[in-house]
This record gives sequence, C-alpha cells and structure tokens, in this order.
Amino acid sequence: MKYLIIFLSFIFFSGTLTAQEETKDAVTEKVMVSGSCSMCKKRIEKAAYVKGVKFAEWDKETKQLTVVYKPSKTNMDKILQSIADAGHDSEKFTASKDSYSKLPECCNYRTGNCDH
Repeated sequence: MKYLIIFLSFIFFSGTLTAQEETKDAVTEKVMVSGSCSMCKKRIEKAAYVKGVKFAEWDKETKQLTVVYKPSKTNMDKILQSIADAGHDSEKFTASKDSYSKLPECCNYRTGNCDH
C-alpha cells in the first residue's frame, strides 16, 4: 500500500511539472477587438486560436481580448490578422470590407445596431 501511494504521488507531481513547463514560456497579452454580441465573441475567440495560442477570451462589455500564446510558435500580429480575416477590427488591424460584409447583420459593430 505504501508503494502504491508513493507511485501515485510520483505520477501526480510529474504531470503537474509537465503542465507548468508547457506554459512557462507563454505570454499573456490584452488587446481591444471590436464586436457587439455573443456571436461575435465565439467568432473572435475561434479566430484567435491560431497555432501556438493556449487561451483566448473576449469580453463583450470591455471589448478586450485576453490571449495566452507561445512566442516561439506565433505572435500577436498573426493572431490579430486572423481575427481581422474573420471580420473584426483590432487596435492593429482593420477587417477588410469583404470580411466585414460577411458578418451577420446583428454583428455589424461599426453601425452599432446590434439588438442582442
């Protein structure tokens, strides 16, 4: 029984150390991204998940996107360009007219006519 507890403890702590090593070189950044509703939230967060992104969350009230990513695999320009390609403006990139026009009418944040 004593060996079983030691073995299980070893497995638990090994997993914890591996998880910490994975996020050790990760960077957290916050940036403003335009949007208006929960549909925008889903689209922005999905677009933010390029290779190397570990976490992305957009706050509808503050319009702030929090991203955790590995700089060895991606950078904020790639993330924000992906978001612009999905139709949403950020501090650094503006969505093209074509990308913006593909948004549902309720997601046209530039007009401010979102009713949900």
